[in-house]
Amino acid sequence: MDKLLVEGPCKLMGSVEISSAKNATLPILVATILCPYPVKFTGIPDLMDVGTILKLMQSMGVKVERNLNDYVIDATSLTNQHADYLLVKTMRASVLVLGPLLARYGVASVSLPGGCAIGARPVDIHLSGLEKMGAHIEIENGYIKAKCDKLKGAVITFPFPSVGATENIMMAAVLAEGTTVIENAAMEPEIDDLADFLMAQGVKIEGSGTSRMIIHGMKINELKPSPWPYRVIGDRIEAATFIIAAIMSGGDVKVSGFNPDHLKFVLETLTKMGAQLEIGKDFIQIHPSQRLKGGTIETLPFPGFPTDVQAQMMALMSIVDGSSIVTETIFENRFMHVPEMIRMGSKITLKGNSALIEGVESLSGAPVMCTDLRASAALILCALIADGQTEIQRVYHLDRGYERIDEKLTKLGAKITRVKG
Repeated sequence: MDKLLVEGPCKLMGSVEISSAKNATLPILVATILCPYPVKFTGIPDLMDVGTILKLMQSMGVKVERNLNDYVIDATSLTNQHADYLLVKTMRASVLVLGPLLARYGVASVSLPGGCAIGARPVDIHLSGLEKMGAHIEIENGYIKAKCDKLKGAVITFPFPSVGATENIMMAAVLAEGTTVIENAAMEPEIDDLADFLMAQGVKIEGSGTSRMIIHGMKINELKPSPWPYRVIGDRIEAATFIIAAIMSGGDVKVSGFNPDHLKFVLETLTKMGAQLEIGKDFIQIHPSQRLKGGTIETLPFPGFPTDVQAQMMALMSIVDGSSIVTETIFENRFMHVPEMIRMGSKITLKGNSALIEGVESLSGAPVMCTDLRASAALILCALIADGQTEIQRVYHLDRGYERIDEKLTKLGAKITRVKG
């Protein structure tokens, strides 16, 4: 099992190009199951989760051709509508194959999913939405068994704006009979990107980027391949991670290849805390600033503060002047990074779903362990500015969602060594 050795402190300097978004790439790749033709992509990130979803699709008969970061995905040869536990158990997004399989083939067998242990994240609202569209669903021996004669358009109101459920119903609705309306839909940029991909195939979608989406069902032979390879949006979470890393190190870094509007709340929070940011059309230039002051954040669905940046923000708040308060409203177990950060000298007190962080002068290197994807990033940020060496174990979590983050940080001046396990 690989581990990282990080020598701190360092000051990051230079520029970094952000990879395509993991959380947009996975559902868009899955959406090719709907397409009766090969689909071309460019700029697909080299991530463990991407490899997992492609292995899952290949196990169903999907053909995958790769040339560096360019792909051709051909689901015309799909013959198996079964998503096996051994592939699904490691990644929550695997459940997204349920909607398109059911829409195209009228049957699907998908293992109940796994992923980071940051909360329950039930799939109930995925299933109830599909049932409203006419699917018959049973849970049997750890598998979701679904079948239907033909999905029918329906009005589906979510109890909360679930990203995964929104994506699953969107894809199911493409080949459903009639019109599907999703009320209280998630509004994350990744949802918008999935809609853009589907519309590039000829699907008619109204309300993309809003809480009320309308998808007009169509026949499979009405779908048409776009004439150009599709490129997924830049990863706003990776961008936020590098922005915070630059601020913490007192560096001067240009972070490009993403839409700053996708991080509006994060950037406003950082600016209020004293960060010196220059915001461009597709980049953020971070200028050296004085020691920041404390702040308050509460994680919320988009356009609020993203839960996927909460751990990185707590790393920053550990070294600012004064105290900060972080309230996590999305996942109940998303403070698992706190004990590891305390090992490095952070002063954090937990009470329910809130954390009180008292800023300290400096952190110290220590052996720490990754517990989930974003916690892994937060530990790297702490290590970059800590005195001495930090040994970060279980970095496979990191490799699930950050494309060569250790190499990118090294090019900016960090001292990171990957030790192969």
